[in-house]
Amino acid sequence: MNCRADPSLYTLMVAALPPSITSDMVTISANKGDRLRINAQAWGGENAAHYEWQVSFPPRDVDLSRVQARFENGGLTVRVPRFSRW
Repeated sequence: MNCRADPSLYTLMVAALPPSITSDMVTISANKGDRLRINAQAWGGENAAHYEWQVSFPPRDVDLSRVQARFENGGLTVRVPRFSRW
């Protein structure tokens, strides 16, 4: 997973998940302590796969209620807005 930080946004990117992973197999959840957990899993057969990432952000830096995700062409992009410092 790659992470890019801008003044207003964190962008998390997973370039390529296996073809056995589809968008309905990806779960993103916000957790206490400004943490975001991303799970991607496919069960059964030879194509079984499980991926998990957990990202911790600085306290009171992100708005986890406004997270946006896009899954296309096997890649996952998650955008996490930052609170304004001004």
